[in-house]
Amino acid sequence: MFTGKTVLVTGGSRGIGRAIALAFAAQGARVAVNYRSSHAAAQATLAQLEGAGHILAPADVTDPAAVEALITSVVAQLGRLDILINNAAIYEEHPLTDVSYEQWQAAWQAHLQANLISAANLIYCAAHHMIPRGGGRIVNVSSRGAFRGEPRAPAYGASKAGLNALSGSLAQLLAPHGVFLHTVAPGFVETDMAADLLSSPAGDSIRSQSPLGRVALPEEVAHVVLFLASEQAAFATGAIVDVNGASYLRM
Repeated sequence: MFTGKTVLVTGGSRGIGRAIALAFAAQGARVAVNYRSSHAAAQATLAQLEGAGHILAPADVTDPAAVEALITSVVAQLGRLDILINNAAIYEEHPLTDVSYEQWQAAWQAHLQANLISAANLIYCAAHHMIPRGGGRIVNVSSRGAFRGEPRAPAYGASKAGLNALSGSLAQLLAPHGVFLHTVAPGFVETDMAADLLSSPAGDSIRSQSPLGRVALPEEVAHVVLFLASEQAAFATGAIVDVNGASYLRM
């Protein structure tokens, strides 16, 4: 399905990002695996990718200059950039009732920079490479928390809600240029980031939020991302697709 296509997956060293990278490679794409500091995990992901021509693409996407250099480097090494997956994100709890004002300010700055502004910068730089080449696909990984709320991490929920709004705005602007934007909004997923919580006493309660009695597998999120990045999904540009096992329903 993606033979001849090139894909950049941010936060691709583990979890959802790794599953997405593996899925694209299995469908014939050449994949750039972005990571910030997890070099060993990124190498492990690279080693698992089917096919040839894949690369590691280290960069701190919270740094605007690093974002510009990342896109330029990926295009130089792979020859083009057809698909961008904005998956890199942070989640750190900062309940208003329990943190200092300084900690509150730091949490908001960190989440907005990592989860929203970095994605905006990546889209800007990627789109400027895609438009002259006839277009491309961008899929942003959001969260159920943008709709359901994140009482212990409100900056995370707000940053993901902002990502949803950004996706819709740019879907309208970029569609005439052949650049299509989509968003996938997972609920809880079986990843390293969620492992401690899912194995804690709260784990059963979290799993019971879905009528399936479990949380998503990273591969299930990746499957939806691949569909949204496909040629067949162009007219769904601007859409947000929930992957939360009916644990939260938007009407």
